[in-house]
Amino acid sequence: MNVAGLDLAGVEARETGFCVMDERMKAETSTLHSDAEILEEVVDVKPRVVAIDAPLSLPRGRCCLRDDCACRGGGHLRECDRALKRMGIRFFPVTLGPMRKLTERGLRLKSMLREAGLEAVEVYPGGAQDVLGLPRKHGGLEALRRGLEGIGVRGLRSGLSSHELDAVTCALVGILYAEARYLALGDPGEGLIVMPEPRTGATPRQRKRK
Repeated sequence: MNVAGLDLAGVEARETGFCVMDERMKAETSTLHSDAEILEEVVDVKPRVVAIDAPLSLPRGRCCLRDDCACRGGGHLRECDRALKRMGIRFFPVTLGPMRKLTERGLRLKSMLREAGLEAVEVYPGGAQDVLGLPRKHGGLEALRRGLEGIGVRGLRSGLSSHELDAVTCALVGILYAEARYLALGDPGEGLIVMPEPRTGATPRQRKRK
């Protein structure tokens, strides 16, 4: 069993972090760019789930993010966003400036993955790092890498980019999701964010190395 993690960029010109993680928490990372490249790489590894750092749903009442659409009165926050706020976790609303392009790309990629027979879930690596007691990337990439290693992630070479390390965190949450050891924030009819269980600070089950 393996999962894929994507730290998705808002536009194809920027790097998207990509991680494949197996059930023993061994990670392999790279960076990708175009939607076609992402789809090809993800489909090739046949993951149990694709955990994506990007909004994969819109606030209730919205059909799009255009300012000239009547749906703009649907609001700026989803119930999952409000749940993050109650947990004291910082985030950017889907309607905020550059988040619009990321949201539109996330929705498009989710549809492409579904057509390929793959399940995609929304995750938030910064929030997951908060729950797991890990430093966020702005606290230092080496500190984040060591923190991930400290909870059992293997195969992380030095010098990984911030995009790759966030993709590793996405994949880590994907493993928790595959093991049914996660918390789903939000309204299923609107959209969910998958997070580690805050009550236990749950990390994936440790497995003996072969």
